[in-house]
Amino acid sequence: MHLDFAVIADYALVDQAGKLSVLGIFQHIWVQQFPAMHPRLHLVLRLKGKRTEVGEHAVQIRLQDEQDAEILGGSGNVTFAEPPAGVTEIEAGAILVFDVPFPHPGMYQFVITIDGEKQASVPVTVSQLPTPAPGPGGPALH
Repeated sequence: MHLDFAVIADYALVDQAGKLSVLGIFQHIWVQQFPAMHPRLHLVLRLKGKRTEVGEHAVQIRLQDEQDAEILGGSGNVTFAEPPAGVTEIEAGAILVFDVPFPHPGMYQFVITIDGEKQASVPVTVSQLPTPAPGPGGPALH
């Protein structure tokens, strides 16, 4: 079992036929102030395996900051169904939706572990929007 890809996006879905659609892939977030909350962040995974790996596989997700402090985490299972006859590779899309707290600016990463083995880390940086300097026509401070 291996992770084919993992991305952070604005939105994703898996249709009835199992087709994965992803919109708005990104790796940087601008916020007004800290601490910040990013609503409905979609972490999108596609797992692939051999026909012999049909069944349940454990997936663990951890969001860590630059000091490896865990900001949030969770675990669950992905189940691969028996593929049609003649198909030798299996795949499954997984979409995890989080309201993600970012306590401070900096570099974060989602660490993805499958069946106890680290498969990938997906980076995301978070910065505060600069405050606009007063200029011509702007508010003057007295």
